[in-house]
Parts: sequence; structure tokens; C-alpha cells
Amino acid sequence: MPGALFAMTQTTSRMARRSLILLVMAGAIPLLVFAGWVAFLNARQDRNAARLAAFETLDRVATRVTSELGTQIEVAETLAASAALDQPDLQMFYREAKRLKDARPLWETIELVDTEGRQVLNLLRPMGAELGATADRENFNKVLQTHKAAIGGIGPLGPISGKRLIALRAPVERDGSINFVLTVALVPDAVSQILRNAGAPKGWVGVVADAKGNIVARTIKEQFELGRPASESVREAIKRAPEGAYVGRTLEGVEVDTIYRSLPGTGGWSVHLGIPTESLNAPVRRSAFLMAGGGAVSLALAIALVWLTGLDIAQRRHEQEAKAAIALGLSEERRMLAVEAADLGVFNWNLNNGDVLVSHRAQILLNLPPHPSEQQDRIYPADLFLEGIHPADRQFVAEALKGSVRERPTAIEFRTRDVDGAIRWRRATGRPSQANPLMQDIVFGVVMDIDAAKQAEIERVQLLRRLSVAEENERRRIARELHDQIGQSVTGLMLGLKNLEHTINRDASDSRVDRIHWLQTLANGIGRDIHRVAADLRPTALDDLGLQDALRALCSEWSSRFHIQTDLHFRGNSTPLPSDVEIAIYRAIQEALTNVLKHAKAQSVSLVIDQRLSELRVVIEDDGVGFPSEIPAPIESEKRTLGRLGLSGMRERLSLIGGTLVIESEPETGTTLFISVPLGAAMEL
Repeated sequence: MPGALFAMTQTTSRMARRSLILLVMAGAIPLLVFAGWVAFLNARQDRNAARLAAFETLDRVATRVTSELGTQIEVAETLAASAALDQPDLQMFYREAKRLKDARPLWETIELVDTEGRQVLNLLRPMGAELGATADRENFNKVLQTHKAAIGGIGPLGPISGKRLIALRAPVERDGSINFVLTVALVPDAVSQILRNAGAPKGWVGVVADAKGNIVARTIKEQFELGRPASESVREAIKRAPEGAYVGRTLEGVEVDTIYRSLPGTGGWSVHLGIPTESLNAPVRRSAFLMAGGGAVSLALAIALVWLTGLDIAQRRHEQEAKAAIALGLSEERRMLAVEAADLGVFNWNLNNGDVLVSHRAQILLNLPPHPSEQQDRIYPADLFLEGIHPADRQFVAEALKGSVRERPTAIEFRTRDVDGAIRWRRATGRPSQANPLMQDIVFGVVMDIDAAKQAEIERVQLLRRLSVAEENERRRIARELHDQIGQSVTGLMLGLKNLEHTINRDASDSRVDRIHWLQTLANGIGRDIHRVAADLRPTALDDLGLQDALRALCSEWSSRFHIQTDLHFRGNSTPLPSDVEIAIYRAIQEALTNVLKHAKAQSVSLVIDQRLSELRVVIEDDGVGFPSEIPAPIESEKRTLGRLGLSGMRERLSLIGGTLVIESEPETGTTLFISVPLGAAMEL
């Protein structure tokens, strides 16, 4: 009996499973047919979306090409208005055009053509070289007739340049007549780059053609087709209408659905974007076949599945355990995939036994000996793990990671040294386990490569330093010109007025003498203003006497000028500082005094400069109105609130020499600025 009951139970179970399978398959048949219909509709929508994307890509290419060519024309017109062509001074213009051409890599050459079509100069040849007639006379004559800039088509291989170039011409017009025609020859790389970067899917054919139907740019086989006539369908479309759509064939014989548009302001250029007809209609055909055969396939599948038997119910528990194991493996795989996608390396540092489990990516980032089997984790002793870190940073990294277990998660940046000696920057984060209290002595860490970001930051700082040096040099030059040229002119004016006063003083009326006195007073005021502006731009004391004397002169002049008491104190040694440090400190104090004058409403200002062996400290304190210190002061809020307009500039200037700026202020209690500059780092710059 027990055996029979068991057999009945097994039979009932098998019948129930078969009935369930039949029921599922009966419901799946209409679902598969419906899925085929949905696939057909989606394919049609995809085709429409492809057409819409083509129009958007066409608009984007047309806009960018038109904008790029318009910009080049504007620059050419500006060059045509050069004062060197007024005389003309061809030597000066040659140098000016050469500088402009060197700054624009897309400009192959610049030529100047007289009204007879003869080249006067060409940057590809030295001044005075024998030059022939200009090419593309049709475009040249158009400029002469319209007195406006014009864009030509792509020309043949030039006898001088040896390249196919695009000619942009602008008239050199003086007093209503054209003296010359300026020609800028462009390489078509800019148009080609715009066309390639338009985002068109693979297989689409993009063409930019000039007014004659010659190819200016093409997405495929450009090096062979550049300058050749476009396909017959392209040229017929250009003649038919300024924009539209057509079905034609490419130069390779592929049938394409094409949309096109003329480019305004280019003299008849047009851009064409073709989608292969086969790829455009292929999804619709496939979905139609799928829908037609869906019913038969579903029925055949249902009949086949009727004869299948499911797994035994007794194995369900085992199946669930297997699924759980698979799910756990998938979860671990997803975690590893996420780590690999983020280009991260991971490590687990057991502080009890000193072992560090390091992933393959972390081994690469830390320059550790790899596992014999590639892509495998490996356990390293702590000492060997730290050997991958730059010797100067090892102790700092070890202490920070160990401290993350006792205190809080840490994030640190450090250096590594490659086999070839190159220094690389890395960032590591570490924390203890948050899920298992028994693993609190294990540091779970992540390592990532930040070398590119660090190099970019170094380049940014170097650029800012060069800009700061250029600014100071320009200030010095302008101040020198104000003092040496304009100042001497004002002095001469004052001497002339004095001589004039002596000449007419004996027999002149009082009114004439008074006018001369008034002019002398005005000239004296102008001289003082010029001296003050020159001193503000670049105080001579900073170059001649050093920072301390320059600050004394600044505070004295500022106090007498604006009637605000200043108290200046120097502490520590008076060793001369590097020029960039002195300039940065002087400008920061100058900006601080300007902010006091504009916003603080202060009666007095105190400045303390404390120079030590390794650090320079500056404290600037006023008794003005102050502002709430709890208000954050990022750069944007500095520009919007409480008159903190110059603080961002001060911080940026100080950051170039490793300095910092701290602000303390409360309403009605004044404001204090603390500036700190590490002299050791500054001396090494």
C-alpha cells in the first residue's frame, strides 16, 4: 500500500505538471503572435525614429558647418581691414598674416591678389617670390562684383600647396574701391571633422558638396573622393531644390534614402545624409517574417513542450539551494563587474596577521608582483603591499588606513613609482566592515587611478602662474610707459606753462594770469594722478626696495588718500622673498585694503606681517561693519553677497604659491583675514 500510494502520488504529480505545461503553452501562443505584431510596430517606429534622427543630424551638421565657415569669413574680413593694407605696407601685412595663420591650424595659406588676379603675396612663399595668377577666378570675380566676402568650392591640387583647398575671399576695400582681394585657403579637415562627429550611425553616408557638386567632405573613403564630383543623384538634387529628400545611389553603387539641405551664406554648399535603404527597411521585413511565422513556431513549440516532463517535486529544495548559490555567485560577479567598470582596485588588510588580499586591478595600480594566474587575487604581506607606494608616502598611507578602523573611514591621495621610475597618483579609501562585527580589524579598501586628474590640476596651476607673471609684466610695462612717456609730457607741459607765465606776467591782465595758474593746477593734478595710477599698477618700491618698503609706501599713501588710519607691523626676519611670493602678498594686501574701503566702513586697519623660516603669516584686521561668519563663502556666493568680490581672486592668487586664506568676521565687530604661505614650498617653485 505504501508503494501504491507513492506511485499514485508520483503519477498525479506528473499529470499535474503536464497539465500546467499545456496551460502555459496555450496561453503563450497568442502572446507570441502579439509579440510579433508589437515587434512589427516597433520596427516601423524605429524606421521613423531613424529618419527623425537623420533630420536632427542634418540640422546639427548644417548649423556647425555654417557657423565654422561664418567664423572664418569674419576673421578674414577683419584681416582685410588691417591698417597695414592702407598704404599698403606689404612687409608688415605679411608678418601680421603669418602670425594669424600660425594661430589657426586649419588655414593652409593667405594670399593677397590685386584686381587683375595676380598674386601679390602668398604665405607659402617668401616676400618677393615669383607668384602666378590666383585660382578659382569665378569666385574671385564674384567678390569684385559684389564687394562682399564669398566662399569658393574645393579647388584642384594647388601648384604651391600641393593640396585641395577651400578658398575664402574678402575684399580689401578702401574709400569705396577694391584695392586687393584677400584669400584664405582652408584645408577641408574642419568640415570633415564636423561631419564625422555628427553622431551618424555606422553605415550612413554623409557628404558635403560645394556649389558645383564637388565633394568637400565625406564620411567614407574621403581620401579618395575629396574634390571629385559627387554622385549623379547628389548633383541633380542640388539643381532641383535647396533642400529635400531623394533616393539615389552612392559612388559605390549603394542605394540610399537621402535628405539634404543647402548651407546659407556659403554660396551654394549643401550637406547630404544618406541611410542605406537595405538597413532602413531590414527591421520591418524581419518583424513581418517574425509575425507571419510566430503562430506556426508557437504551435510547434507548444506541441514539443507537451511531451516534456518537469523536474521531480522532491528536487525543488535542492533546486532552490542551487538557485541561491547561483544568485550569490551572480551577486559577487555583478560586484566585481561594477568594480572593473569603474576601473577600481580593491584590497582587504587584516591588521591582526598583516595579510593583505589584493585584487588584480589593485596589483596593477600599486605595481605589485602579479598572481601567477592572470586576473586572480593574491595575498601579500603588509610590508610587500606597502612597497608599491612611494617611499615618502608609505608611513602616511599605513597610518591613515590603520586609523580608519579605530576612527572613521578615510580617503587619502598618494604616489606610486612605476618600473620605469614614473610617478603616478592614486587615491585610496578604507573603512572597517559595517555588516560583520567580527571583522572590525579588517580594512576594506578601494584604490583608483587619479593621475590624469592630478596632471590636469598641475597644468592648470602652471597656466595660472604664467598668466599671473604675464599680468605683472604687463602692469610693469604700462606703469613704465605712464611714468616715462606721459609723465614726461605732463612735466614738459608744466614747464611750458611756467615759461608762459614769466613771459606774459609783466604786462598781462589778472584774468590771463589766473587762467595760466588754473592750467598749472590742472597739470599738477594730472601728474599726480598719473603717478598714482602707475604706482597702483606696479609700485617701483616692490622691485627696487622689496616687500616691506613697498607695503609701507602703500599703507602711507592709502591712509593719506582715503583718511583711514593704518597700523603696519613687521615681525621675524627680513630675508628677501621670491618675487612671486612678494607679488602675491602685495596684491592680496592691496585687494584687502580695497575691500575695506568699499565695504567695511572702517576707521582703522591693522596689518601684521610675521616672516618665519618656513612660513609667512599676514593678519589684516579692520574695525568695520563685518558680516555673519556662518554664511558659506564659495566663489559664486562671494560674487553675490556681502561684497566679497575680491576674496576668490585672493584665494586663487595665494593658491599658486601654496598659500591659504581664512576669514573671521561677525556683524558690527569687524573682519580679520589670516594669510599663511609656506616659504619652503614657495622657495622651490
